[in-house]
Amino acid sequence: MHYPDFDPVAFSIGPIQIHWYGIMYVIGFVSAWWLARCRADRLGLNRDQVGDMIFYGALGVVLGGRLGYVLFYGLDRFIENPLWLVQVWDGGMSFHGGLIGVLIAALLFTRRHRLAFLQLTDFIAPMVPIGLGAGRLGNFINQELPGRVTDVPWAIIYPEYGPQPRHPSELYEFLLEGVILFTILWWVSRQPRRRGLISGLFLLLYGIFRFSVEFVRRPDPQLGFIAFDWMTMGQLLCIPMVLVGIALILWSRRQTPDWTRAGNHSSSQAQEA
Repeated sequence: MHYPDFDPVAFSIGPIQIHWYGIMYVIGFVSAWWLARCRADRLGLNRDQVGDMIFYGALGVVLGGRLGYVLFYGLDRFIENPLWLVQVWDGGMSFHGGLIGVLIAALLFTRRHRLAFLQLTDFIAPMVPIGLGAGRLGNFINQELPGRVTDVPWAIIYPEYGPQPRHPSELYEFLLEGVILFTILWWVSRQPRRRGLISGLFLLLYGIFRFSVEFVRRPDPQLGFIAFDWMTMGQLLCIPMVLVGIALILWSRRQTPDWTRAGNHSSSQAQEA
């Protein structure tokens, strides 16, 4: 199949161009804000506090994502030109850096509002896959992060990467990291469950999904394979995610459920969560 004729620019307002990739970020943040407002009573938060939480998270995503990309994928370039750190139009964002940024933001938010750290991460984890899925669609529209050359029937010829058909790895990640991960976490979060389980499932499943897709995704050209002639940086960064995810799931088995009836959002249960 040939790559659809997408224009990365959604629309223009005078000299200002609005890109689809930026719109995908907005979709992710707005969706998280809306879902958080719908479930805010589980944490005993009001709507203003939900807005603060999303603001903290957005800063974590943007700052952590950029710092992570620079450190994980472009350290040599950063050493040569430290100003490249702020040249966001030249480079990219790292999910793993964004995750670290969000965890730091969550820690600061829990200290301010006297919440348990895992209580908050369990709350926000089911909302994250929407942004992840939207971001992968943005990658596809921009012809970023394509897959490796293949002859599968659904392979796509990306004009910017030559005439050879490739795996549409962005769409694989959209399905796994976006649709499937959201479905699983949202369903589990509606059931009686123990603290740490949702956070652990997020880390475990994302790590497995991303590690698997990396086998058909084009390695980062500036790095190539970093170990064993097959392991990519994305796979290396997913290993600690999987290990921590398993540890959290096992730890959660010793905890009492955060609430006794799924779907009951009474204030008394929110205080117990």
